[in-house]
Amino acid sequence: MTFDAFLFQSFGGPNVESDIIPFLENVTRGRNIPRERLDVVANQYRIFGGKSPINEINSAIIERLATAFLSHGIELPIYFGNRNFEPYVYDALAQMKEDGRKRAIAFVTSAFGSFSGCKQYKLDVEMARSQIGPDAPEVVKVRHYYSHPGFIEPLIENSVTALESLPEPHSAELVFTAHSIPRFMADTSPYLQQLNRAVNLVAAGIQEKTGRPHRFSLVFQSRTGPPNQQWLEPDVSDHLKTLSSKGVRNVVVIPISFISDHMEVIYDLDTLAAKTAREVNIAYARAGTSSNSPQFIDMIVDLTRELLDPTHNAKSLGGFTDVNGCSAVCCPSQPNR
Repeated sequence: MTFDAFLFQSFGGPNVESDIIPFLENVTRGRNIPRERLDVVANQYRIFGGKSPINEINSAIIERLATAFLSHGIELPIYFGNRNFEPYVYDALAQMKEDGRKRAIAFVTSAFGSFSGCKQYKLDVEMARSQIGPDAPEVVKVRHYYSHPGFIEPLIENSVTALESLPEPHSAELVFTAHSIPRFMADTSPYLQQLNRAVNLVAAGIQEKTGRPHRFSLVFQSRTGPPNQQWLEPDVSDHLKTLSSKGVRNVVVIPISFISDHMEVIYDLDTLAAKTAREVNIAYARAGTSSNSPQFIDMIVDLTRELLDPTHNAKSLGGFTDVNGCSAVCCPSQPNR
């Protein structure tokens, strides 16, 4: 299979304050979220100047990736398309068509498989292709990369750095935090299985680096669903209170399901969870995410080469390599009736 383009897909975010509500309306479309709730979330963006850092982060990743492609002889122009705000994936595919591109490799800024972290991006592509017409470029997504060393090893290094910043690193607990999703989505996707595999890989790497084991747990954050719907728990702030009640006084929080320090990291963890830690007398450090590392860019190159060359196998830790593609029944948007 030949490819002549590369699609970088992400979630999107507002660039200026006037973008905030339109962006949030895109994110919550069809979910009957009241305007009052959107206003609450909008205030989170206003704390940081009315914009999300995700767009600048992604642009920097793309710039570094373009340089890496050149150094590896990969002649694929990179197109950028978001799910929820400009530039949209439709715009990226329409430009590809105008440029005469026929088939693209897609990289998504989510390492794990779930409806919102994988399948919805694929559905966005299919919707855009149907709008463009029969000559729309084909798109093939790289495999899930939660076990790739370019994702895992920077998290290990950053976690060790965070540990060393604490007053008592030897007694610190590791709190891995992931984006919560509805329970029915977790039950019909590989999300939890992949998260636990990644958590164990990072925890083992930290033990190897520090020469000592640390107690660790997986918790969740950023829930947005109605209170009567089951989502993955416990919440990170609730968990910090529980740890405090058990006498834990040093914690490293590791954002295992996020590749970059975007809003759900700098607000939900650096602002809310850090505040909870202060209130319950826990020394708190947050590990940096993976995407600033050169290894992360090397990973994207490796995953790209896997699709360009059928004899090339991308790296994986722990023997966890997921096939490229989805089954017919995985990741439904609604629970089975």
